[in-house]
Amino acid sequence: VNTIAVLGFKRRMVPVLVVWLALCLSGTWAVDRSNFKTCDQSSFCKRQRALKPGESPYRALLETMELTNTRLTLQLINDNNKVRLLLELYRLQGNMTRVKINELKPLKPRYEVPDVLVREPPTEPLSVLSQDENGVVLSLGVESQRVIVSAQPFRLDIVEGHNVLMSLNSRGLLAFEHLRMRKDTFSYKVTSTSLSVHLCSAFMSSSDMTCVPLVCTLQTTKEEEEKVEEGMWEETFKSHSDSKPNGPSAVSLDFSLPGVEHVYGIPEHADTLRLKTTDNGDPYRLYNLDVFQYELYNPMALYGAVPVMLAHNTQRTTGIFWLNAAETWVDISSNTAGKTVFGKMLDYVQGSSETPQTDVRWISESGIIDVFIMLGPTPKDIFSQYASLTGTQSFPPLSSLGYHQCRWNYNDQEDVRSVDAGFDEHDIPYDFIWLDIEHTDGKRYFTWDPHKFASPKDMLQGLKDKKRNMVAIVDPHIKVDSNYKIHNEIRSRGFYVKNKDGGDYEGWCWPGNAGYPDFTQPDMRAWWASMFSYDQYEGSMDNLYTWNDMNEPSVFNGPEVTMHKDAVHGSWEHRDVHNLYGLYVHRATMEGLIQRSGGVERPFVLTRAFFAGSQRYGAVWTGDNAAEWDHLKISIPMCLSLGLVGISFCGADVGGFFKSPSPELLVRWYQTGAYQPFFRAHAHLDTPRREPWLFGPENTALIREVIRQRYTFLPYWYQLFYHAYRTGEPVMRALWVEYPQDPATFAVDDEFLIGRDLLVHPVTEEGARGVTAFLPGKEEVWFDIHTFQKHNGAQNLYIPVTMSSIPVFQRGGSIIPRKLRVRRSSACMEHDPYTLFVALNTRRTAEGELYIDDGHTFNFDNKEFIHRRLFFSNNVLSSVNVAPEAQFTTKSWIERVVILGASKPRKVTLITAGKLKTAVCNKENKVFNVGCSFQVVLSVLHEQCLKEAPVFRVKIYFALFLFADGHKSQLDFDFDASVSVLTIRKPSMNAGEDWSMALQ
Repeated sequence: VNTIAVLGFKRRMVPVLVVWLALCLSGTWAVDRSNFKTCDQSSFCKRQRALKPGESPYRALLETMELTNTRLTLQLINDNNKVRLLLELYRLQGNMTRVKINELKPLKPRYEVPDVLVREPPTEPLSVLSQDENGVVLSLGVESQRVIVSAQPFRLDIVEGHNVLMSLNSRGLLAFEHLRMRKDTFSYKVTSTSLSVHLCSAFMSSSDMTCVPLVCTLQTTKEEEEKVEEGMWEETFKSHSDSKPNGPSAVSLDFSLPGVEHVYGIPEHADTLRLKTTDNGDPYRLYNLDVFQYELYNPMALYGAVPVMLAHNTQRTTGIFWLNAAETWVDISSNTAGKTVFGKMLDYVQGSSETPQTDVRWISESGIIDVFIMLGPTPKDIFSQYASLTGTQSFPPLSSLGYHQCRWNYNDQEDVRSVDAGFDEHDIPYDFIWLDIEHTDGKRYFTWDPHKFASPKDMLQGLKDKKRNMVAIVDPHIKVDSNYKIHNEIRSRGFYVKNKDGGDYEGWCWPGNAGYPDFTQPDMRAWWASMFSYDQYEGSMDNLYTWNDMNEPSVFNGPEVTMHKDAVHGSWEHRDVHNLYGLYVHRATMEGLIQRSGGVERPFVLTRAFFAGSQRYGAVWTGDNAAEWDHLKISIPMCLSLGLVGISFCGADVGGFFKSPSPELLVRWYQTGAYQPFFRAHAHLDTPRREPWLFGPENTALIREVIRQRYTFLPYWYQLFYHAYRTGEPVMRALWVEYPQDPATFAVDDEFLIGRDLLVHPVTEEGARGVTAFLPGKEEVWFDIHTFQKHNGAQNLYIPVTMSSIPVFQRGGSIIPRKLRVRRSSACMEHDPYTLFVALNTRRTAEGELYIDDGHTFNFDNKEFIHRRLFFSNNVLSSVNVAPEAQFTTKSWIERVVILGASKPRKVTLITAGKLKTAVCNKENKVFNVGCSFQVVLSVLHEQCLKEAPVFRVKIYFALFLFADGHKSQLDFDFDASVSVLTIRKPSMNAGEDWSMALQ
């Protein structure tokens, strides 16, 4: 009876304890920094950071060098302890170099990160240029690029011509803690080094074996005499103990970047775009953690970790990809840090200026050194190189680029219906409504609350009838409950992560006591994916998508609110795989959504935790932010940093998750979020409701307007994501990506580019009456998309603002397709017409493109799409098919063309697809004769002639206009002389056809 009473009490206490734990972590709505380690509290970081530069014990043993067609191997020796390492050097295709360092003969295998690279990177031959007793010089095959390996101390320099691009171990901070037996164990004394055993054997007979332990412990090597420091074999943080059965295993390497003052990347941190030096504080930390209302402008770890850094100056962009999934710290120092512009000028005048240099040091707790050096030389080359390693951003369904409405939590089906109706009543479009954890049956994922969501299919069908969708949360902590099918299946299959003693690892999260599936196991991931099938996930339909939260993983009663490092995943400790866990959850969920449709439909999955390669699986967001102006500001550099390392589909909770925004802050956040890739409003359970119409008619109108603006730009967003999928280039871009030779752009992080053609400077200051936007490009002109006013580039432009203002500019020389007929969801706009906004540059030319597919399936991979190049020159606007092998049709047409920076023509003539009698390319008076379609000839001319000088380009289009015998028609137009805007109305050609429009 007493046992039953105790069990009953425990069950009643579970929700109370979970709420208490959550309040302890978040109740103050400010991060408790004492829950998270500093470098000094992380023993391996403290140990490695204590090493002094210039005292490297590592020497390259040149006599061990072996060179094959694909790699160079070379042994390194630590002269302090005689432990040998194996260096592997690869020249990779695409101007990259790979460096791997591992123990030559480790006591047991060390973890090497799987599943992140999309394939084993293809190699190119290396060749030796010269060699002597001091080192070896290798050719990288690209112009004058070489790798110089110096022997003592070991150092590796990558050189182009006379310039050093990057140096490894130039500061002598390479460190590799070898695996060893613990000294205070009997097994260690018996298993001493081979040298000791050999020496012992020489002094005893075979009958005197009992002397071996005693004699061998006396015959120690330098390796055995290494100092045992606190935290090497066991570590305690607060009340948590880490047993460290494998002992110290940290790895570290320094990189020097001559000529570099600006480095970027290594998200996720709530900090500026340009990374800061860390000499006077903690290094940047990469360790996926559940951090409630994180602090801003510091290097604390957050939810995701991408160990990629970009370095940039006016001559070159390079990148470092440190492939290690363990806890990692990154130190940055610079010889120009802290110097003002005046100070640098003074150095120059006095002749004492030194070449700028940034030094970076990576420190990881376990694993090996596996680093990819990307040599650019341009930013877009870096994106391509990194994409070749880890893949590109998944191509999302078009609907996911619309607006998402979320909160913790919509109460029940009636609440969902009411909110959905509220959008229609207030004429605000949206595509997704979200359900947080309260929709489940007692935090049991893949279920529905039987009372509040008794008929989920009816709810989903109601949304589907309006061409809308839903996202429901599925977290990776599983309620320990013998009546819960998901838990029973995982336990019976042995799929849970294990604790150090071999039992199922359990921790506290939203359901109370929870198990954590081991997503590192392929079988577990396959089973998880199968749970999303319609017959397994009861109540689900094809318009239900998924959100993976808490997948760092979050463990409320674990060290640093996460899993114990000595938990076990198969053969590996959690410390080895920690930063991969969220990626694996994201991947398994994404695969489940694809499989449920038979591989036809594109998935949408949002994740909080991520790693290198997560871009392949869906979207991320910046986590539990707050309704504060500084959190609005920080969303910009946080998403820009993610874009630089391949993750384009990024956004922040509009309005802030914690706290309650003022109406002004909420409006400004909508205006910012509408121009970021992932556009979702979200709010905490304890905050007042904040649907867009709850802040008075005036604010409702402002929010409505900016959401509708988002929908007009969906064709542009969509084609940018298509390009991100094909090339790896970010959708939301830092200015320096497009203006890499302009130092004025290098530290800008309060504005950004969408693609290359839209510049956005959100209003992020409370009470602002004006903002100053930097318009880049000496030869550029920029057009305000609202007023059509033209502004020159390379200037700081002061812009008066009101509450309705969000400064957005279209680059002169671009053509952007938009859909101006906004309906209640993106799918309702599928067949609606396009308006082309043509912004002319100083040469009175412009170019752009139009991409169309079905918006939701993988059929685009089977060439079912339309991809057209749009270009304007010599007063002729034309549309060319750049994918003639593709087959797709559209009902959409071109209903309007708006030309910014135009002159008033006498007439406008439209020529639709027909035959060409003759077309002349004036460069050599070449003639292309009868029989070719308009499309083919235009494509040929574009390919062969448009590479010539603009003067010849002009004459081509004139010839095409003269000799095309397709259908011709005169078009109506209006011209606004005050802003030089020409509007051509109702040309009405199909968006997938060939056409040309001449202004005379």
